[in-house]
Amino acid sequence: MMGKKNEKAMRCRYVFRVFDYVVMPEHVHPLVSETGGESLSRAQQALKTSVAKQMQQRPFWLPRYYDFNLHQAEKHTEKLRYMHRNPVERGLVARPEQWPWSSFRHYLTGEAGSVEIESVWTAAKRAGLKIAERQEDGSYRFENP
Repeated sequence: MMGKKNEKAMRCRYVFRVFDYVVMPEHVHPLVSETGGESLSRAQQALKTSVAKQMQQRPFWLPRYYDFNLHQAEKHTEKLRYMHRNPVERGLVARPEQWPWSSFRHYLTGEAGSVEIESVWTAAKRAGLKIAERQEDGSYRFENP
């Protein structure tokens, strides 16, 4: 989909963080932070334009844009489950981890996906650490590689 160079340029220009995502054949579900200046709709438009220019199919994306502000952890979990189950509900895969254009496997295994997201794994990688194990309380034990 979107090359790493384009992804980095988008993040630098619009100053946002990606927490979760699912890219579907004709639309995208991103959970992102607020942008550092320009509106989120402008950043979304630039992202969609960048990807569409690389694709042969016209039109590539659905025309509408919908945003939803998340203020509670429960709502984040609800939206995240909806997003990750979208390819399953559409009959594209049997299980969320089978869809390669999603953050699901990253959360499941720490495997890097097609878009870098903010997570304990990416934070550890930036710090030069490796996650040794997940503790019973949900925290992580880190080690130097």
